[in-house]
Amino acid sequence: MDQLISFFVALRDQTGLAHFWWGNAVMIAIGATMIWLAVVKRYEPLLLVGIGFACVISNVPGSDLIKPGGLFDYAYQGVALLIIPPLIFFGVGAMTDFGPMIANPKLVVLGAFAHLGIFVAMIGAKLLGFSINESGAIGIIGGADGPMAIFVTIKLAPHLLPQISVAAYSYMALMPLIQPPVIRALTTPEERKIRMRQSRKVTRLERIAFPLVMGVVVNLFFPPVAPLITMLMLGNLFREVIVVDRLAKTAANDLMNVIIVCLTLAIGSTMSADRFLTLDTLEIVALGLIAFVFGTGSGVIGAKIMNLFLKEKINPLLGSAGIASVPIAARVSHIVALRDDKENFLIYHAMGPNLAGVFGTAISGGIMLALLGAH
Repeated sequence: MDQLISFFVALRDQTGLAHFWWGNAVMIAIGATMIWLAVVKRYEPLLLVGIGFACVISNVPGSDLIKPGGLFDYAYQGVALLIIPPLIFFGVGAMTDFGPMIANPKLVVLGAFAHLGIFVAMIGAKLLGFSINESGAIGIIGGADGPMAIFVTIKLAPHLLPQISVAAYSYMALMPLIQPPVIRALTTPEERKIRMRQSRKVTRLERIAFPLVMGVVVNLFFPPVAPLITMLMLGNLFREVIVVDRLAKTAANDLMNVIIVCLTLAIGSTMSADRFLTLDTLEIVALGLIAFVFGTGSGVIGAKIMNLFLKEKINPLLGSAGIASVPIAARVSHIVALRDDKENFLIYHAMGPNLAGVFGTAISGGIMLALLGAH
């Protein structure tokens, strides 16, 4: 009997079971919950399925997947070396219509209002004892722009990349759950029913000129974030000139799909229990949630402030779309509007401030890198 027990003990010691602890079980449950939210609730399945799966696998001891040279480690290096974030922007640019933003430029202001959460989270992190560079990296979660959060974090606080990237992308995916209660608490049914007038038609010349002008402006005034915005504008130029339609479709579809797989596996693979179940991680996750709530709220309030000075009122739901997560935030604004008025289609108008939020996050990130990068 003793020999049999010894045999099974020796067998266990040769597997991952010998290193399995309750933290692994907690993280496996979190990963499984992400997959459930993606499959059952349809919360951004393109993000949550891959992140959740990698989270589950990374918390099964004994695998070499997350060790240096492992499969997931190669995906993570694409993030850490800042290869994946610019490629994501390239694909996003190729699939994005900047027409709503060009047609109604006053809505660009909402992209600024909705970024209050960045500075609230930054101040909160500093008060909790994080360094100024760490606080800046944590604050950028509030911009709801995953690639920009990764980019800024690599520059300011690379040791916090796992926690910040997971917080940024997880909250982006959960925006349909986070934003509606905040929006509804700050608006009345009458405000949510405001209908927007059809925007003017944007000419092809404007569409082609836009990425060229923005590329020059960003490289001239915000060089720290130029790699991301440059690729965003290149992808959009491919889309708008029409003559390279094959390249635009590849960037928006095939390339983007491959990059999403690599990105989600890289993010989920960082969610190991020993790295994630710490006080710092809990604080970062909490600050990220606070940033999203404040960003949503400040965008809505900003729209209501604008209405005090506008003859033609805008729907305050457009303010919540000023968060940079494209097109998730715009979609949430549209869905909330439809609940009060089945014929109030806000999606096209909401894309204006939503796209402006991308540049708002870029400006915030550029300022942080310019002021803090040398410290």
